[in-house]
Amino acid sequence: MHKVSTGFVYFFGALGGLLFGYDTGVISGAILFIQKQLNLGSWQQGWVVSAVLLGAMLGAAIIGPMSDRYGRRKLVLLSAIIFFVGALGSAFSPEFWSLIISRIILGMGVGAASALIPTYLAELAPADKRGTVSSLFQLMVMTGILLAYITNYSFSGIYTGWRWMLGFAALPAAILFFGGLLLPESPRFLVKQGKVAEAEGVIMQMNHNDAVASNAELNQIEAQAKLQSGGWTELFSKMVHPALLIGVGLAVFQQIMGCNTVLYYAPTIFTDVGFGVSAALIAHIGIGIFNVIVTAVAVAIMDKIDRKKMLIGGAIGMGISLFIMSFAMHFSKGSTTAAVICVLALTIYIAFFSATWGPVMWVMIGEVFPLNIRGLGNSFSSIINWGANMIVSLTFPPLLNFFGTGSLFIGYGIICFVAIWFVHSNVFETRGRSLEEIEMTLRNRAGVEKDVEITDVTHSAH
Repeated sequence: MHKVSTGFVYFFGALGGLLFGYDTGVISGAILFIQKQLNLGSWQQGWVVSAVLLGAMLGAAIIGPMSDRYGRRKLVLLSAIIFFVGALGSAFSPEFWSLIISRIILGMGVGAASALIPTYLAELAPADKRGTVSSLFQLMVMTGILLAYITNYSFSGIYTGWRWMLGFAALPAAILFFGGLLLPESPRFLVKQGKVAEAEGVIMQMNHNDAVASNAELNQIEAQAKLQSGGWTELFSKMVHPALLIGVGLAVFQQIMGCNTVLYYAPTIFTDVGFGVSAALIAHIGIGIFNVIVTAVAVAIMDKIDRKKMLIGGAIGMGISLFIMSFAMHFSKGSTTAAVICVLALTIYIAFFSATWGPVMWVMIGEVFPLNIRGLGNSFSSIINWGANMIVSLTFPPLLNFFGTGSLFIGYGIICFVAIWFVHSNVFETRGRSLEEIEMTLRNRAGVEKDVEITDVTHSAH
């Protein structure tokens, strides 16, 4: 095992998130040039944008479950190779179909990263730091989106700029691969493979040589690892049902509350309320910077505030912001004040999303599933998330034409308040608890009636 710092492990463990964010964000600027140079119709433009989402579903479905068999680290390296191939393939694509195939390959890397990295980080981090460490993934995603916005603006004056925009992702993919060679394997996976001594070394490294904490963690892992690895039957079993409901529910609500439509279509929204194109693109970069700052704050507080409180508070803030934005949009034409209120409401909405639902969803799907199906459970939740993303992204333009921006965002706001009910009714607290304690909650829950109060059990390590 390579002796590297915990900071190195967490940085490179989360670096796939940067590629995830970059490759999903860069197309918003690149498509403006691609459609002209490749003479694409509206249907073809839609597929160039959505091909990554289709690939992400495939990547999450195929590569995620493989991590339970071959290990988290090897699959992180494989996803880096997929990112590299997809990025260069996209940059050198001569026509529509080769670009679609390259974007699907790229999407498989995105989907693999979304299924692998939250699990990998959750399994490496000590219980009292797991929220902070796992949410580094979302911080990397937001940093990747910001990098995409800056790259779009930087290459917008070059005729073949879109090739540089798409191809630039090959650089962080190569960095991820070579950094990944030095990463340790997940101690949970090592114990399952019978490599207890190696697992103990990783746990000691991640706990800064605290022998007491390391031995306690290793004993818990060994006890859980004796349980037989499961498959689809176990995923849909009575015991796993509460975890599956959390994983799928949070994955769907994170998308249908409108987060990606606001992030991807922010420049369109800005121009609709009276901003010029150049001002809208610069404002987009400003939102990207704000996003990264807010997500960094969320990373810092993740293990200090209960997950449920963050989700409920975030949904309240997002819902109110959307209602204000919708109201302002009705009066924005010709009104500078209404336009400013609209932009401020949109920015506050993004702040609430980036601080709560953005990172907390990925943290929780990485920690709620039992060890024997953790890769499969995380993969399944990721597939659902990408499927919801694809549906929302494809339906947004026709819904926008039908309802108009003002009325459509009222609908997203109502969904935010439905999400509050879902979290209150179905999500149990995980902050400050070891993965083995969370699994024991599921096992206890499977043997008791639903009216037993478990959803609000909180084991704080603080």
